[in-house]
Amino acid sequence: MEYKTYLARKRLKKLVICGHVNIPYGTAVTNEGGVLMWNGKPICATTSQDAFDFFSQNDDDRGRERGELVSAILIKLAKQDHQKERWGRVWEDPLCRKYKRPEHEDFWIWNYDFYNAPVEDLRYILKLVEG
Repeated sequence: MEYKTYLARKRLKKLVICGHVNIPYGTAVTNEGGVLMWNGKPICATTSQDAFDFFSQNDDDRGRERGELVSAILIKLAKQDHQKERWGRVWEDPLCRKYKRPEHEDFWIWNYDFYNAPVEDLRYILKLVEG
C-alpha cells in the first residue's frame, strides 16, 4: 500500500536528497511517487532507512501515536537488560514474524510494514517486548 501523508516522528536534521534540512518533530510531509516531499523538495524514498527512522504514515490520522509506539518498541529492544528474553518473544510471535524481513534468516530486521503497521499491532508488540 502506498500512503499519502507522513509525520516526522523525530527531528530530521541532516543531508538528504534535496540538501541539508531541519524538519521539526510533527511536521507533515507528503508522498509523491514513493518519495517523501517537504515544501516541494524531495527528502527520501518511502522505503529508505531515513523514512523508517524519522517518519510515520498518517493517512489514518494516527501517525503521531504510530511514531511513538515504533520508537518505544525500538528503544525497549535496544536495552541490554533482558534483551535476549525480549527478542525471544519477538522471534516466537506469529504477529511479529509478519513484520520481519524474510531475506535475513538469522537476524531480525523490521520490514516496511512494521513502520506503517496498524496502531493496534504496535501496541501489542510493545506489550510483548515489555514483558
